[in-house]
Amino acid sequence: MGAAEPAASLAVRAVVPGRGLDVDLTVAPGEVVAVLGENGSGKSTLLQAVAGLLPPAAARSARVTVDGADVTREPPRGRRVAWLSQRPLLFEHLSVVGNVAFGPRARGAGRGAAGATALDVLARVGVDDLAGRRATELSGGQAQRVSIARALATDPRVLLLDEPLASLDVGVAQRVRSVLHDAQRDRPRTTLLVTHDLLDVLLLADRAVVLEDGRVVEDGPATEVLTRPRSRFAARLAGVNLLAGVVSDVTEPVPVSTRSALRAVEAVEAVEHEAALSVGGTETGVLGTAGEPLAVGSAAVAVFEPRTVAVHRATPEGSPRNAWRVVVTSVEPHGPLLRAWGRVERDDLRPGERSAVVRDDAPRLAADLTPRAVAELRLAPGESVWFVVKAAEVRLHAR
Repeated sequence: MGAAEPAASLAVRAVVPGRGLDVDLTVAPGEVVAVLGENGSGKSTLLQAVAGLLPPAAARSARVTVDGADVTREPPRGRRVAWLSQRPLLFEHLSVVGNVAFGPRARGAGRGAAGATALDVLARVGVDDLAGRRATELSGGQAQRVSIARALATDPRVLLLDEPLASLDVGVAQRVRSVLHDAQRDRPRTTLLVTHDLLDVLLLADRAVVLEDGRVVEDGPATEVLTRPRSRFAARLAGVNLLAGVVSDVTEPVPVSTRSALRAVEAVEAVEHEAALSVGGTETGVLGTAGEPLAVGSAAVAVFEPRTVAVHRATPEGSPRNAWRVVVTSVEPHGPLLRAWGRVERDDLRPGERSAVVRDDAPRLAADLTPRAVAELRLAPGESVWFVVKAAEVRLHAR
C-alpha cells in the first residue's frame, strides 16, 4: 500500500440548530474517541458533519479541519474519511476482493494496484481466504470484517465507526472487535467511535466524550469516564465493576468450545486463560479468565457485575481467590435491590485494624444485595466489610 502517512489531527466545530447540536471537538493524531450518549443526543449528526453528509443548509455553521486543512467545503470523497456502520453494505455483485478494491479504484488506482492493496488489507484483518467469495456467501461477522478491510483500503485520514458491532452475536463481535483493535495498534488512525457497548469503549477508545441534548457534558480518558462517571449516561453504561492495570501472571491456556454459541461458519476453538491483574497505582490484585491471549506486563482491564459480588462482615472462610476489604461509601436503590459502593482498603493492615482514611483514588467496587441482606449486614457508609467474587465471574481483556 505504499508508505503510510502519519496519523492526522481532527477538529470539528458543528453547530446545527435544526438538530440541536453545538459541539466543538478536537482529536489528536491517532486518538480513538468514543462518542457516547442517548439516542437523539447528536452522535450521528456529529459523524455526518465530519463526513460531509449533512445537507448544505444544515451544515452552514459546521467547520471541519483534518491535519490543519479546512475540508468543510470538500465533497465526502475528497475528505479522506471512511465510515463504517453496523450494516456492512457490501456490493452483492462483486467478490470480496472486488469490494475492497473498489475504494482504491475510485481514488484513481489501476486495477492491478487496487487488487494488490485489497489483498494486502484483507490479509492484515485476517480474511484473505475469503477474497474470491461473493458478498452474499459471507456470514455476518465475515461481512463486517470485509467491511473493515474496505474502509482501511481507502487509506483514510479519519475513521468513523458508527456502532459497527451492534448487530453481531456476542462471540462474533468479540472477534471483530479484536480485528479493529489490532488494526489500530498496527497503524493508529484518528477515529470517532459511536457505541453503546461498554467493551467497545474499554478496549478500543483512548478517550470518551458524552453528548447530552447536543452538548458535550463529559470528556476525559475512557477508563476515567467509566470508573468515575459524571453524567447519567456514563453512569448507566458503566453499571459494572471495572479494574484497570497490568497483567502480572498468566496460566497455560485451556481450549473451550464456542460452537454452541455461534453459527457453524463462525465456529472456532476458543482458548481460556486464567490470569492475574495488578491494579495500576495500588496494591490491589484481581484474578479472572480471558478468552484472548494476554502477556505479562501488558495493559488489561478486569470486568465483573455487581450481582456476582458476595459481601461478608468477617474475614471470608477458606481461601477465596478474589477478596477485598472495603470501606462502604454509599448504599443506593438499584431497582428491586440495593447497590453498596465501597473503596478498597490497604492490603497491609493488621487484623482488626481500620484505615483512618481511604484514598479517593482507591479502587471503587459495587455489590448488589437484597434489602434484607443489607439490613442483616448492617451496611452503612464508613463500615468495613469484605467483597468477594469468584475468579470465573471476572473477565479480563487486553487494553
